[in-house]
Amino acid sequence: MEVSTESAGQPGCDAAPLDSAVAELRAAKDSWAGLPIGRKIAYLDRIRPLVAKAAGEWVAAAAQAKGLATGSALLGEEWTSGPYAVLSWIAAMSQTLRSLADGRDPLAGCRLSRRADGQTVVRVYPHDLAERLLLHGYQADVWMQPGLSPDDVRRRVAPLYHAPTPAGRVALVLGAGNISSIAPLDMLYRLYAEGQVVLVKMNPINDYLRPLFERAFRPLVDDGYVRFVGGGADVGSYLCRHAGLDSVHVTGSASTHDAIVYGPGAAGAARRADDRPLLSKAITSELGGVGPTIVVPGSWTAADLRFQAEHVVTQKLHNSGHNCIAAQVLVLPENWSGSDLLLAEVRRLLARIEARPAYYAGAEQRRHDVLDHYPAAEVIRGQGRSAALTEGGVLIEGVDSSDRDGFAFTQEFFGPMLATTTVTGADPATFLRAAVRFANETLRGSLGANIIVSPDAAARLGPALDEAIADLRYGTVAVNTWTGLGYLLPRATWGAYPGNRSADIGSGIGVVHNALLLDGAEKTVVRGPFLPFPRSIRRRSFVLAPRPPWFVTNRTAAATGRRLTAYAADGRPWHLPGIVASALRG
Repeated sequence: MEVSTESAGQPGCDAAPLDSAVAELRAAKDSWAGLPIGRKIAYLDRIRPLVAKAAGEWVAAAAQAKGLATGSALLGEEWTSGPYAVLSWIAAMSQTLRSLADGRDPLAGCRLSRRADGQTVVRVYPHDLAERLLLHGYQADVWMQPGLSPDDVRRRVAPLYHAPTPAGRVALVLGAGNISSIAPLDMLYRLYAEGQVVLVKMNPINDYLRPLFERAFRPLVDDGYVRFVGGGADVGSYLCRHAGLDSVHVTGSASTHDAIVYGPGAAGAARRADDRPLLSKAITSELGGVGPTIVVPGSWTAADLRFQAEHVVTQKLHNSGHNCIAAQVLVLPENWSGSDLLLAEVRRLLARIEARPAYYAGAEQRRHDVLDHYPAAEVIRGQGRSAALTEGGVLIEGVDSSDRDGFAFTQEFFGPMLATTTVTGADPATFLRAAVRFANETLRGSLGANIIVSPDAAARLGPALDEAIADLRYGTVAVNTWTGLGYLLPRATWGAYPGNRSADIGSGIGVVHNALLLDGAEKTVVRGPFLPFPRSIRRRSFVLAPRPPWFVTNRTAAATGRRLTAYAADGRPWHLPGIVASALRG
């Protein structure tokens, strides 16, 4: 069928193949919308082994594009945030859909509880014995929006599958260029949670994965339910305004969202100020922001300081800092002796960590912008590469927390640059309240916030810690772990804190992942141990002290990531001993 476009004039790209892809999707949209649940499960069963088969090539291609050395432990990042994330989501969604198909409760394996104020909480991790073993001491809860009872939550699960068959729709997914699982996960969510067929426009930065994705998702491609295309901003602009596409999902920056919805430049800014959008179709988004890591004062040992420095540096340097969920502002207590000690450990670690290129487009310019605003910032080069291949990390100490317009608080760095600030507070509870207020009122965006709190400080805080988590207006809150873990957990929700509007988009609108198909989530709260087992038993020692597999200091991350991916591919329990053995050497 022929499809016209909403925009006047000639497109700035070759429109013919794009129009053809849209026409093919429109021809298949009603078929997908009306497909019985059993046949939708069958597609997941067919693509799971294809994704697994492509995993090694996927990781190798991403590693080469990002300049990771052959044999580097950092390859673990590409395993876990690439094929592992997709395979674990497929497994979780398959389980949810099979429950629905059999007339069983998809939340049967979840504990539903209520907070003191009545808010319903759904435990989404661990979901089974294997998950308890793989991440001992970690848990994740989805906090539902106030007013929803446990019965309401159960009744509202998977709304798409309890309503009359909807009219078919075609979604455009504008893929991200940094984390390789984002585009396929966003595609799958549109298919299985929204009932839409999908045109995926790959980001030019990782368009090298397009042929691989076409093979990995071949059954969906062959039957007309998915199309992948490449191209630059001209292609994205043309597709966003294409009359044959019913909705748009974008992962990127707020400025990208605003250009899509209101147009670029001064004219676009004026339209946004008046909320006069150019784009009439529905748009959802995940847009990053300025992520805080709040360090609560407490009694820390030297081993605690070293471990938490690795934790902070991981939050910053994972994927060379090119993460929407990277920690950008380290919020420290002003009058705590541990603040200086922790920063000394962070600085030491930045100098010895394996260096890598800041590969993402615009990284050099963003680094120069940071150094222009903070000329006293310290550039710290890592080990193992020449200066020609990496510019090093940037540490900006002591940014004034009262400066609400501060560059570090309002501009997402999206690179290996970390700022620190201090907040006053005579005790942990006073400090935490002030730090939460700072994060909510000063920092731009609401995607994710981290809290690091020692057991003694948590005991002193008591209910005040839960109150602080509740008060943080972020889509994911992580306590003694990184919000990036929330991204990897398929049953958790991922997205900005609800309430944004198009003219003031913040970190976006809507959620993804959410393999339990929960309806009405407020935030995901992920918790981990201050020190992982068995280090938590002997806090003064590094004996038998494995690091979490996502840590940039984990020595066996590549092997562990590869083994986790093999387990996610088939779910066979015999993979578990090898995963645990590898993880314990990390």
